[in-house]
Amino acid sequence: MFQRIGDKAFKKDLGNTIALLEVLQNPQHKFPSVHIAGTNGKGSVTHIIASVLQKAGYKVGCYTSPHYKDFRERIKINGEFIDEQSVIDFVSKMQAPIENIQPSFFEITVAMAFDYFAKEKVDIAIIETGMGGRFDSTNVITPLLSVITNISFDHQTFLGDTLPKIAFEKAGIIKPQVPVVIGEFHKETHEVFENKAMEMDSAFFYAHELFEIQDFKTNIYGSEFSSYFGKKILHYKTDLSGAYQKKNLQTSLAALSLIQEHFPYTKNALLEGLESVQKSTYFIGRSMLLQENPLILVDSAHNEAGILELMEMLATQNFESLHFVYGTVADKDLSTVLPHLPQNAQYYFCKADIPRGMNAKELSEKAKEYSLNGKAYPSVEAAFEAAKQQQKNQDLVLVSGSIFVVAEVL
Repeated sequence: MFQRIGDKAFKKDLGNTIALLEVLQNPQHKFPSVHIAGTNGKGSVTHIIASVLQKAGYKVGCYTSPHYKDFRERIKINGEFIDEQSVIDFVSKMQAPIENIQPSFFEITVAMAFDYFAKEKVDIAIIETGMGGRFDSTNVITPLLSVITNISFDHQTFLGDTLPKIAFEKAGIIKPQVPVVIGEFHKETHEVFENKAMEMDSAFFYAHELFEIQDFKTNIYGSEFSSYFGKKILHYKTDLSGAYQKKNLQTSLAALSLIQEHFPYTKNALLEGLESVQKSTYFIGRSMLLQENPLILVDSAHNEAGILELMEMLATQNFESLHFVYGTVADKDLSTVLPHLPQNAQYYFCKADIPRGMNAKELSEKAKEYSLNGKAYPSVEAAFEAAKQQQKNQDLVLVSGSIFVVAEVL
């Protein structure tokens, strides 16, 4: 599993996925979909769109990765996990093809999701790519709309060491005559997207061209903003926190406006969907408030862009001291992350209980090079408990650095 062992599980080939889906009589063609790629923001955009469509009365499938606590988080319908029996039945039924084809964990999971959505007759599925786009196992669908949230540095070993190379991989989800929304304009990548859209004869939009968000305010409890619905300005509230959610909301609203012809929704569905994204879709792990007094926050930011967004959010919070529980994977380029972490925090370095995790003592030594000081702990639990013991009423405990670290705290 890429989730556990990293690059050994990565494949630049769609052959196994196609072979599995042929055994299942190509379920990916039996429901409409929206396909979402990007470096950051994929999960937020997936769940925002799903929440609004759920409130509009549609049966909405959601495929995301990775999971935090339960494998079944990856495959949901209207916020409900795939049931255990369906997982068991799928693996039993597909045991011989799996042994014959030798697919990866991710390839099997994608096939399982598409088969489940087809059997359950979802009205629409919102499909998030895993790591890339062009060779991602999900890239066998022909969606109503393609969405690329943003491009920044992550997984350079597989996707390329420049932004245009990474953009090229993400642009692989753009299909012939399927419109595409790009969440952010970037001078280094816009030509890659525009050229690919032109090649595919696909209508091409930047999110800001379709939707403008005004008066955006955010705190640890949620966000609010103003924007148009039709010709009227509405005031919106959402349970999503963080300044970075402004662009994710803008991208989501742009995407919803483009599929409204096929999946109409009311003003109330939009308002209610935005207000209850986390609750309606079981969206966890991003700017998530675990405890209010004293404050405990978790955020699975793990790459440069995500950490910068997290630091921007921290700057808006009032607290005395910051207790930072931090762990990461061994294959992470820390030179792009550690310089952005606050030097005035007390660090509690740890290793998640996975083979990919970076040794806590090694992490602690590397962090010292960037004037980040703290102790190494034998487990996430030990680090988290130590931080809570040191925390005073006006302090903030933050858990971040890796989805795997956050998962052990949730």
